[in-house]
Amino acid sequence: MTIQVRPIDAARQLEFIAARGSASFLQTPAWARVKPEWRGETVGFFDGAELSGVGLILYRQLPKLKRYLAYLPEGPVLDWSRSDFAAHLDALVAYARRNKAFAVRIGPALVHRRWHADTIKSAIADDAVTKLSEVTPDETTIDGTRALRDLQQRGWRTDESGHGFAAGQPQFNFQLPLRHPDGTQKTDDELLKGMNQLWRRNIKKAEKLGVEVREGTRDDLAAFHRIYLETAERDGFTGRALTYFETMWDALNAEQEGRMRVYLAEHEGDLVAATTYVQVGEHAWYSYGASTSAKREVRGSNAIQWRMIRDANAAGCAVYDLRGIVEGVGADHPEIGLIQFKVGTGGDAVAYLGEWDYPINKPLYKAFDLYMKRR
Repeated sequence: MTIQVRPIDAARQLEFIAARGSASFLQTPAWARVKPEWRGETVGFFDGAELSGVGLILYRQLPKLKRYLAYLPEGPVLDWSRSDFAAHLDALVAYARRNKAFAVRIGPALVHRRWHADTIKSAIADDAVTKLSEVTPDETTIDGTRALRDLQQRGWRTDESGHGFAAGQPQFNFQLPLRHPDGTQKTDDELLKGMNQLWRRNIKKAEKLGVEVREGTRDDLAAFHRIYLETAERDGFTGRALTYFETMWDALNAEQEGRMRVYLAEHEGDLVAATTYVQVGEHAWYSYGASTSAKREVRGSNAIQWRMIRDANAAGCAVYDLRGIVEGVGADHPEIGLIQFKVGTGGDAVAYLGEWDYPINKPLYKAFDLYMKRR
C-alpha cells in the first residue's frame, strides 16, 4: 500500500501523540501559534486507513514568490522502527511539492548515538579529544542508523557545519533518564545519587541557605523575563521579547493545561534564577533558563533544576531533557561550561540525526540558502 500524506485536524494529531507516549513540543499543533511568521498545517501519514505518523509543517514563503520552505521542526512523528520509513519520506516530499514547496526540511527526534556521563567526563579530561563525536558512543541505535542510510540514499542533505538556513534545532542534546532499563520509575533518591558530588553539594547548599523554588503563574513570566534579559546580556546572546513567552504560554497551555510552566528560585525575597518547563506525555523539557549575576553563591540554578527534575519524575516522565549542547569538549571551548553543568546531573549526551533538507527546486533552494546566510 502506498503511503499518503494529507491534512488532519489538531485533535487527531494529539490523539496519535498521546497513544505514542510523547513527541517534541515543536510538533504539537499549538506550536504553529507560537510561530506566526510561519503558516502551520497538521498532517497525517496514512498506510491505507491506518494513521502511521503525524507532523506539524511550518511553511516559510520565499520573498516575492509563492514558493515555500516546508519545515517540520523535530519531526515528523513516526514509528522509526517501521521498514517503510523511506516511503513516508517520499510521501512527504510529494505532498510538499503539491503545496508549492521548493524544499522540505525535517529534524527527526530520533536518538542515533548516546554517550553516558562517565564517557563524557573522560572525553573532557582527555586533551587529545576536542569533540564528542571523536569518542565511541556507548550506544548506536539500529533505527537511527537505518534512517540515516535511507536519508542519504534518497538525496536528502544535511549541513554538518551548522551554518545552513533554517530555524535550526540542535543535533546534540542532554537528557536525564528517569526510568530504569526495565521501565520502572527511579526514585528521587536514586536520581540524586546519580548526580556528581558538586551537584549534590550545591543542592544541599541552596537548601541550607534558604533558597525556595516555587512554580509560578503567567504573571510571573515578567519576572522570569527580567533576569532572562540579564542573562542574555551577560552571555552575549539576543533575548526574545516577553510577548514570545506569553504567546508560548497561552498556546501550549490552551492545548493542554500545565503543558508549560515557569519556576522561580528566590533567596530572602530576591529572585536568583528562573526557568520554563514544557511537558508532552512522558517527555519533559527544561526549555529556557535565567539567573542573576548577584547571589550566585546560593546555587539557585541547581535548586531550580532539582525541583523540575523531581516534578518530571513525579509526573511519570521517562526523560528530563536539558535540551541543546555543543559537541565541543575541549578545555578552551567557549561552551564547555554548559556541558559540564549538565553532565553533573548524571544524564546522557544524545545525538539526533540532525536536520535534513530535500531540495525540490534546486535553484530556489540555493537562493534561499544564500538569502538566509546574508541576514
